[in-house]
Amino acid sequence: MAAVALSVLDLSVLNDGQSSGDALRTTAALAQAADRLGYTRFWVAEHHNMPSVACTSPTVLMAHLAAITQHIRVGSGGVMLPNHAPLVVAEQFALLESLHPGRVDAGVGRAPGSDQRTAMALRRSRDLLGADDFPRDLLDLLGLLGDPRGEHGLWQHFHATPVATSMPQVFLLGSSGYSAQLAAHLGLPFGFAHHFDMGGTLEAAERYRREFRPSAAYPQPYLIITANVLAADTTDDAEWHALPGRLTALGRRTGRFIRLPSPQDASAHPDMAEANRLPTSRVVGATADVVAELHALAERTGAQELMVTSVAYDLDARVRSLELLAQAWPLAAPA
Repeated sequence: MAAVALSVLDLSVLNDGQSSGDALRTTAALAQAADRLGYTRFWVAEHHNMPSVACTSPTVLMAHLAAITQHIRVGSGGVMLPNHAPLVVAEQFALLESLHPGRVDAGVGRAPGSDQRTAMALRRSRDLLGADDFPRDLLDLLGLLGDPRGEHGLWQHFHATPVATSMPQVFLLGSSGYSAQLAAHLGLPFGFAHHFDMGGTLEAAERYRREFRPSAAYPQPYLIITANVLAADTTDDAEWHALPGRLTALGRRTGRFIRLPSPQDASAHPDMAEANRLPTSRVVGATADVVAELHALAERTGAQELMVTSVAYDLDARVRSLELLAQAWPLAAPA
């Protein structure tokens, strides 16, 4: 199998007792570790009005992360385009690209990143609560960032930055066959949210490859698969540090967005047994087992890149997971 690049996604989840600043500083420490270890990308996400997630503005956080790292590409996983005017998003990414040329990724999604009431507050009109305009907005964003598709669009009248010398790499993100099909038809790289644990990964990957239409910017399909991964020196260590993430996953499925408890508190929680019974695509264990599962995932999906996100209470456990993967995985630059 061809070399598969390895990257990192972080959601800036708050631990029990943490402030927002604490969670964001954890994200920054992870980004610096990923940069030091040779990972390809480090992406951050957009969530709003959620008690357990600190990052509401990926581009603001990206600016900080790019400034404190040296080599790794920094991106959004993703910006939820229906929440924003395409020109504003284009200006933000063009500015980041001007400051850090060749290191900026614009991962774009169509979900709200929150509930409908919060989406209403962001979009300021009930008429905009759907994502019907998403394909048109995406085309406008591409054109504003130097990749025009067609003869008519915002790029004919507006400029994201006065004199661009390079452009961010644009990815379409999603967790459905619709997003896979749209990415394929536009000839864009595609990132599938396998870590959502919603299924459909293989079907979306196959649809993307089957329907891909080459574009001037992207002549070949490029697929990123995200995965919830936690490696440790022993299986027991990995399972211990994975307990908080399993418990919060159960909370999300039942409408409770709780902060990450410590492994000790999670192990004593009355819902822990139920959380451990949840079907999941998480990859948790000793390094050799985790690497074998990731290779199998890449083989099944045909992914050119895997993007790992780790959920653990202890920062040291998360950094150790990245270190172990970096030691065992041939880190490869993206095509």
